Amino acid sequence: MNVFVFPGQGAQFVGMGKDLYETSTVAKEMFEKANQILGFRITDMMFAGTDEDLRQTKVTQPAVFLHSVILAATMGDSIKAEMVAGHSLGEFSALVVAGVLSFEDALRLVYQRALAMQKACEAQPSTMAAVLNLPDEKVEEICASIDAVVVAANYNCPGQVVISGSIDGIDQACEKMLEAGAKRAIKLKVGGAFHSPLMQPAAIELAQAIDAVVFAKPSCPIYQNVTTRGETDPQTIKDNLIKQLTAPVKWTQSIKNMIADGATSFTEIGPGNVLIGLIKKIDSSVTTN
Repeated sequence: MNVFVFPGQGAQFVGMGKDLYETSTVAKEMFEKANQILGFRITDMMFAGTDEDLRQTKVTQPAVFLHSVILAATMGDSIKAEMVAGHSLGEFSALVVAGVLSFEDALRLVYQRALAMQKACEAQPSTMAAVLNLPDEKVEEICASIDAVVVAANYNCPGQVVISGSIDGIDQACEKMLEAGAKRAIKLKVGGAFHSPLMQPAAIELAQAIDAVVFAKPSCPIYQNVTTRGETDPQTIKDNLIKQLTAPVKWTQSIKNMIADGATSFTEIGPGNVLIGLIKKIDSSVTTN
């Protein structure tokens, strides 16, 4: 079975989407529509901005979403997905490709999500760190032992968990992770503590926006970050999308469940190939594109 996977924040690079804009009429029209919806020329930042421009949450999230969804649109019906999944923000791209959300509605939600998350980041200085070569359970145990906000946020692949929380919490956790035998504990260049309790104000804001939008039944199951199962009920998909802001991204578990349910071929749609690298580490027997 064919699976499409869609990346999240962190996959962006200057110049992303420029070739699509210049070679595809469909892509150009969608990019221009996005500029109108957002009220600023995001294409200028994507094609010729600085790394700094692209690193702002309110720019990064719509930029990565646009690249993925527009790339999928230019592929036409050359191959059909029988399952979809997205890493964090990538879940919105997956929902468009599976027919749950229109391009316009999804872009508005992504932008509102990005603004709400940026606001939450500014309200409380916070960060994330990647922990390498420690068992998931050990990472969780250390996070729980710290008297500050720090949680496991992204289960990316075996031996790679990203933690999220307050600056103090992350500093303490990194020290303890290294003491416990982690190969590395590296603070990430991110705006704040995504997928942690510190995103609760953003989740409340996003819930109102999501509730106002009609979600259709997907054309295939979407394996969501929160439940790791193939979901097809529009209300469940909505609820999980809201929970996702404060809950961990269970990528390893989602991929394993897809494979158990018959997935054999994974195609990453969007900037870069980070997810394909993770999937190979989760199960090297599947085909990746």
